[in-house]
Amino acid sequence: MRVKLMIFDVDGVLTDGSIIYDDSGREIKRFHVRDGFAIKMAMELGIKVAVISGRNSAAVERRCRELGIEEIHQGVDDKLSVYESLKRKFGVSDGECSFMGDDVPDIPLLKAVSVSGAPADAPDYVKEVVDFVSKSPGGRGAVREFIEYVVGGLV
Repeated sequence: MRVKLMIFDVDGVLTDGSIIYDDSGREIKRFHVRDGFAIKMAMELGIKVAVISGRNSAAVERRCRELGIEEIHQGVDDKLSVYESLKRKFGVSDGECSFMGDDVPDIPLLKAVSVSGAPADAPDYVKEVVDFVSKSPGGRGAVREFIEYVVGGLV
């Protein structure tokens, strides 16, 4: 069955997991341009893209808006309940969904979707429950690799 909804965790997946504050207290995050390109390509293929993060960040909101991601869920304690809501909203089944995560709060969702992934630098206990482990670490091209794995390549 073809994946119609791709969901990503943010810290440790779309970013390298670092939390950096400048002298004004603003949070700074680094995103990889190749991950962004792959997300846009997936959306051009008709795949819905969502992010679910346990933290709130203006930088994440801005990056997602730049990429055209409308489903931005931050400050989420129960990622599985947001996932269930997204499935209902888009009329998709578990078999049509994928998720990439990297830590303990992601495991229930990683187990629920049909295609799951983790970045190379995720802990072993996360890697053991996923279908795909990228060669790249989080925030450094892992998302691009996962999208290419799910859709069978972008070129």
